[in-house]
Amino acid sequence: MFDDNTIVAIATANGIGSISIVRLSGVNALEIALKISKKSNFQPRLATLSSLYSKKDEVIDEALVLYFKAPFSFTGEDVIEFQCHGGVAIANMIVNETINHGARFASPGEFSKRAFLNNKIDLSKAEAISKIIEARSVDAVKLLARQLKGELTSFVNDIREDLLFMLAYTEVSIDYAEDDLPSDIFEQIKNKMDKIIVKLSNTLDASKRREGMIEGFKVAIIGKPNVGKSSLLNKLLNYDRAIISDIAGTTRDTIEESVKIGTHIIKIVDTAGIRDASDVIEKIGIEKSIEAINEADIVIALFDNSKTCDSEDEKIIDLISSNKEKEIIKVLNKSDLENSFDKSLISDFIELSTKQDINPLIKNIETILDSNTHSDEMTLVSKRQVSSVELTLSHIEQSIMPLDSGELEFFAHHITEALENISNITRPYENDQMLDVMFGEFCLGK
Repeated sequence: MFDDNTIVAIATANGIGSISIVRLSGVNALEIALKISKKSNFQPRLATLSSLYSKKDEVIDEALVLYFKAPFSFTGEDVIEFQCHGGVAIANMIVNETINHGARFASPGEFSKRAFLNNKIDLSKAEAISKIIEARSVDAVKLLARQLKGELTSFVNDIREDLLFMLAYTEVSIDYAEDDLPSDIFEQIKNKMDKIIVKLSNTLDASKRREGMIEGFKVAIIGKPNVGKSSLLNKLLNYDRAIISDIAGTTRDTIEESVKIGTHIIKIVDTAGIRDASDVIEKIGIEKSIEAINEADIVIALFDNSKTCDSEDEKIIDLISSNKEKEIIKVLNKSDLENSFDKSLISDFIELSTKQDINPLIKNIETILDSNTHSDEMTLVSKRQVSSVELTLSHIEQSIMPLDSGELEFFAHHITEALENISNITRPYENDQMLDVMFGEFCLGK
């Protein structure tokens, strides 16, 4: 049930700053603001400088007050924003005064929830709002801004429209077989299905390639012990994060840190050296290294230019050969030392020394990341969205056989499931939408 209480919360981050914002939303927002400010009215969308008072008639602060009259606000309700001087104490005092006058604390996400319930935003925009606040890279902000603008909403609506078309005509064919239907209707349906399958498949592929844009792309550094993995991590971070030693097995666990390359935030994982280990703890570390490779978007495989290729190097070569779907960067490290490694065993490698210049490697990583992010392809930004699209695609593919065999009830079942799943990305599907198409386009029931 919708709660029409007036809610309040501090809208700015905790800490000391020049300005804090306290936000009120609900039917009594204006009334509460007038009591606190002792004003007779506020003009909508006009910033008004006003003193704010406690119930004891003590001045709390001098603040800007903005009034957004329903329905022309974020939540669709009357909204008041107090822009007061920064600091936790002042903002909390204003919050407490609004509560004294009948407001209550907002629950986490309640402003966005009210915006959704009042049809001001859909679920895709709500998710974009949540994630853009946490975004750590320029690319993530750009992607999420596109969703805020309604790109994903339009994408979903186009597919919903086609699925509603299929479902409506199918229901008509089942229930009103005697009515005249277009002779090519099932050919139209098949063409729409083919286009949707391609569109959803491309979206899933693009989303999986670019899923690191929000949380940070994961880059795993692998190699045998003492090849220079920890030195490379320290060089990328520009400080000594990992212990460097000539003793094999010094790094026994995966070390994960974040760093910015170009416009991208990446998570670098320094793994334990991959070798045959008898030490139980070291074995666990090696297992974690292999797991890090599986989870990584980019794998940097290090080899030692000053040493001959041995069985441990061969294990690394086998690992990267069996992960051809990964972006692999092969690096021949210690190029400042005399060459002993057989370069013919690896191709398209970068020669460098982690003690000197690693810019060629950084440029290579940036190029790969740019190719995965600078695209106009639709991208899903959450596991919930990906799951909805996967289920939609699955049901559309399952509907092909019933359509070909004339089992229209089964076809309609799968299309309904597809419609419900794709709709979950933005706003749940209601059966009345299909009925509107049926009775609107076909004039049935006349």
